[in-house]
Amino acid sequence: MKLFTTLSLLLLTLSSFNPIHAQDRLADIAPIDRKMRTIDSISLVRMNEQETLASLQSPAAALYPTWDNEYTRSYGVALPSEYKIDLRQFCMPCDSRMVTSHYGYRPSFRRQHYGTDIKVFVGDTIRAAFSGKVRVVAFERYGYGNYVVIRHPNGLETVYGHMSRHLCKPNQIVRAGDVIGLGGSTGRSTGSHLHFETCFLGQFIDPERLFDFDAQDVKGDYYLFRSSGRGTMLAATDNVVGGEEEMDEETANALLAKEAESEAFQQKKIQQMRAKPRTRVHKVKAGETLSSIARKRGISIDKLCRMNNIKRNAVLRPGQILKYS
Repeated sequence: MKLFTTLSLLLLTLSSFNPIHAQDRLADIAPIDRKMRTIDSISLVRMNEQETLASLQSPAAALYPTWDNEYTRSYGVALPSEYKIDLRQFCMPCDSRMVTSHYGYRPSFRRQHYGTDIKVFVGDTIRAAFSGKVRVVAFERYGYGNYVVIRHPNGLETVYGHMSRHLCKPNQIVRAGDVIGLGGSTGRSTGSHLHFETCFLGQFIDPERLFDFDAQDVKGDYYLFRSSGRGTMLAATDNVVGGEEEMDEETANALLAKEAESEAFQQKKIQQMRAKPRTRVHKVKAGETLSSIARKRGISIDKLCRMNNIKRNAVLRPGQILKYS
C-alpha cells in the first residue's frame, strides 16, 4: 500500500510538468499577442496616413516659400544645385498613349512649346498624375484655356491645359488618379488634346524625360534635377551624391540656351501680366437685372452686354458671373 501511494505521488508530480500543459499556456497567451500586433499595425497605418495627409496639406513646403491660387508658375525661388524627385506612384493623366506634339521649339509657330500634347477627345477623363494639392483652377482664353495646376509633395508642379471642364477646386487635396477635369479644346488650341507640363520650382522639365507615355509608366524611380539643366533618371538604388551626366559640349550648350530662353520668356510673361489690367466681375443676385447691374457698376447696358457676349433680353441666373471692367 505504501509503495502504491509513493508511485501515485510520483505520477502526479510528473503530470504537472507535462509539455502539453505548457503549450496550453502559450496558446492562451497567443491570441493576446496577435491582437496586440493587429493594434500595432492599425496604429502604424493611421500614423502613415496622418503623415501623408500632412504632406498633402502643404506639399513641398520646404521648397516653395509661398502658396497662391493665381500664378501658373512660382517665381523668385532659390534653386538647389541638385534635387532628387520621386516619380513613384505616378498615374497617367489620361487613357490615351498618343503624343501629338513634343516639348521644344516650334519653328512653324516661332515659339517654345513647354509641354507634351496627348490626344484626347472632348469629355475624356483627365486625372491627377501624382497625389497633391490643387493650386490653380482657371481659364486663359489665349493660352491654356481651362487649366489646372497641382503641386505635389515630390516638388513637381503639373499643369493640365485645354480642358472642356474643371472637376476640382483650388486648395483641394487629390490623390494620384483622381479625376480633375474633362478633355477639350479650349484656349489656344486647334483640336482636342491635353497639354501636360511638368515644372520644378518654376523650371520646365520635358515630360517625356520623366514618363514613357506609350508604356504609361515612368522612365525611372527618380529624376535628379540639376539647376544646370542636365538632369538624369535614377533607379531606386542609384546614389545621387556627386553624380554627373556626360554629354558633348554642343548638347550641353543647347540645354543651357534653352534654360536661358525659358527664363527670359517667363520674365517677359510676368511683366505682361503685371501690366495687364485686372478684370472685375459681378456675381448676379436673385432679382437683379442688366439695368440694375449696369447702374450699380457705372456702365451702360450695351457695354455690359458686349463685354459678356449676351443680348439685352438675356435672362440672368443667380450666381452668374458678369464682367464689367
